[in-house]
Amino acid sequence: MLKRAPSLTELAKSQIKERILNEEFAEGRIPSEMELASELGVSRTTIRDALSRLELEGTIYRKQGAGTFVNEAGLQIKTRLEEIWTYESILQAHGYAPSTRIINISEQPIDATTASDLALSTTETILLVKKLFLADGEPVILTHNFIPTRLIATTYRADVFHQPIYQFLHNYGNEHLAYYLSEIVPLIPSATIAETLNLPLEQSVLISFEEIGYNQDNKPIIKAFSYFRDDLLRLRLIRRGP
Repeated sequence: MLKRAPSLTELAKSQIKERILNEEFAEGRIPSEMELASELGVSRTTIRDALSRLELEGTIYRKQGAGTFVNEAGLQIKTRLEEIWTYESILQAHGYAPSTRIINISEQPIDATTASDLALSTTETILLVKKLFLADGEPVILTHNFIPTRLIATTYRADVFHQPIYQFLHNYGNEHLAYYLSEIVPLIPSATIAETLNLPLEQSVLISFEEIGYNQDNKPIIKAFSYFRDDLLRLRLIRRGP
């Protein structure tokens, strides 16, 4: 899958964050923009933009008259929920060894709700891909992806679904997944979901994502459900005051 090259700002942000994670800044104090610009060989404007992004995601904070510091609480945010991450990278960021298991791939008639969500006719068919993500061998995320079969332009093997679903859409449907519209929904799991995720007996409610994915033309190209074991994986975010 083709990806754009990261900008200088993104590269500077990445390098500064790596140094933060490696605890290279004494007492958590971030050097001045001029010092960082000199060390990284970029302009102060680039550093200023990189620091602004780190502040926005909660990695650093600015204290008037004192400087810029590492936000230890913000470092607990392993992933940004407003960005599209692979679940493998999320599990890795939480310290797990990730792996995947394809549970089922089947072409089936489309139901009325999914047809409406994806702007399809009820006479069309859908490809359902059920995939399990494991952390150190323990099931932790179950996904159900619904892809319109008319988007799939070339033949594929089952093992291609070990790659991210957006990569499948690009490689086999010539579609670019631009963004998801997501809802976070509490869910009482079915017996099948509970068994697949090996849920503890005392866990009666799951957190799930219900998502519609759109291409760059704002057309829906995928519907997805993700179910999380929150005893193994906690998704955090920072909510800012007014």
